[in-house]
Amino acid sequence: MAHGSKTKNKVTLATLLSALGNDLKMIGLTFKEGDIKTKLSFIIMGLGPILRGQILIGLVLMLAQALFFWYIKGFGWAYLSKITTLGTVATQKIKRKTVYGDNSFLILLFGVLSIFAVIAIITLWRLNVAENRKEELALKAGKKLPTNLETFTSLFDKNFDKTLLLLPVTGIFVFTVLPIVFMIFIAFTNYDSNHQPPANLFTWVGLENFKELVSFGNQGLGPTFFKVLAWTLVWAFFATFIDYFLGLAVAILINKKGIKFKKLWRTILVMTIAVPQFVSLLYVAKMFANDGLINGFLKSVGLIENSIPFWSNPMLARITIIVINIWIGIPYLMLIATGLLMNIPEDLYESARIDGASPWQMFKSITLPYMLFVTGPFLLTQFTGNLNNFGVIFLLSGGGPGTISYAGNAGTTDLLVTWLYKMTVNDSNYKMASVIGIMVFIVTAIFALGVYGLLPSVKDEEGFQ
Repeated sequence: MAHGSKTKNKVTLATLLSALGNDLKMIGLTFKEGDIKTKLSFIIMGLGPILRGQILIGLVLMLAQALFFWYIKGFGWAYLSKITTLGTVATQKIKRKTVYGDNSFLILLFGVLSIFAVIAIITLWRLNVAENRKEELALKAGKKLPTNLETFTSLFDKNFDKTLLLLPVTGIFVFTVLPIVFMIFIAFTNYDSNHQPPANLFTWVGLENFKELVSFGNQGLGPTFFKVLAWTLVWAFFATFIDYFLGLAVAILINKKGIKFKKLWRTILVMTIAVPQFVSLLYVAKMFANDGLINGFLKSVGLIENSIPFWSNPMLARITIIVINIWIGIPYLMLIATGLLMNIPEDLYESARIDGASPWQMFKSITLPYMLFVTGPFLLTQFTGNLNNFGVIFLLSGGGPGTISYAGNAGTTDLLVTWLYKMTVNDSNYKMASVIGIMVFIVTAIFALGVYGLLPSVKDEEGFQ
């Protein structure tokens, strides 16, 4: 399997290198065989199309190049030139006056943005070269170039897909890709409470933060990280599969022939969804407190003398969280399972009954395979979602109880994502928070990519019988 993976990687790398080589060959050929308009376009983007009458395309390319130079000269270069050091001039206080120096945060942020601007202009330049070649070949073949009006109207007809995708792609880049790349860069710096810009500078530290996270030395976070990671995986497993199978069981029970008041049972369960989840979680957290409703009732009936430490005992807190999550998760799964169970052909069960199959055999051979086949991608989504289930943990236990055996202000019920939150908001330890963010991504990606290809509904979409 490992050999197969290496072979696949080699093929992918060879394909990429081949595509890059072909691209460079096309650019060289375009310059060599191109006319003066094409050659000028290598320097002034869009000039060739404008001289050939393709005003709209030419102006867009020319405007993009002008904006790029305006941005780099007036703004971007000032930050991009300092990105290797993240600033060398510290802010000083001279007498009563504060003289501000470099701001490492802004240098990194706008430096990253400038790098993306450079990548974007290189991509546009390559499109500019390809456009020139396409126009030249068309003219040499005796074809007529489209008019500017035809080019414009194609944005709402032949190229309407590109027009529609422009805004969402831009949004994904600005609000998703850029922050992720910025976070990754932060993980390689010493940006924390002692290096807060603009008063202080922070700088690159290489892989030091990653070493600290997995180090088992006195200053290392390794023991805490692996304990939190283990609990994160355990939590995700139980939160996903207990909810799933109990929700399925409840749906089967309610749908069973002869059960009365089916609508009533469904309504009661659905009502738990109608209440905002954070309100329910905060209320339940108070119910299980030492002075809460549960302990108060148990004391009043004489079952206990001292409060049960639901939130102060690490193991009990974890079990309590999983149990409460069952109450939250079952209604959703019950509704999903109800809809899917109704789609299972009844003749399958009739055939099984004629063959003498028991209810358990019918469940094992018909219901469960069908449900797992249909809900496989949903289960994977639930699992990866529970790896980052911030709300349940934070609202119930706040990540606590704390313990001296955990470093970095982590609690015994903290998931990686809630620990990341504490590091960011409470400790201003942005460097380690970024490293943990990368780890969360790696863990999630490993499970998502590893399991997705193994799902029966993905491997064989038409295969369920």
